[in-house]
Amino acid sequence: MVQIYGIKNCDTMKKTFKWLNESNIQYQFNDYKKNALTPELINEWVEKLGWESLVNKRGTTWRKLDEAQKNAMSDTLAKTVLLESPSMIKRPLMVKENDIILGFTAENYHKIFS
Repeated sequence: MVQIYGIKNCDTMKKTFKWLNESNIQYQFNDYKKNALTPELINEWVEKLGWESLVNKRGTTWRKLDEAQKNAMSDTLAKTVLLESPSMIKRPLMVKENDIILGFTAENYHKIFS
């Protein structure tokens, strides 16, 4: 079963849920706000994707970081920051078998699930 991570009220998440439901794809949703992420998950994601791919730099959480923290960001620092502020992670984050897919586009999902 596909695992989806994100925030329920996010517009991109709503589009993702709609697409998955209409496509009869079974998934388990994991809400960052209700269920804390584990250090093991964050470590795995950062190791596989790198912090640059994982962090949503357009979001308000990133913009609220001070410049020194942004400039010093590394995989190690990101693991701590993302554990404290998981809303900074790009959404949705989907785990399908051993693949991690960030973001949503219908075209990309058609390729992934065909």
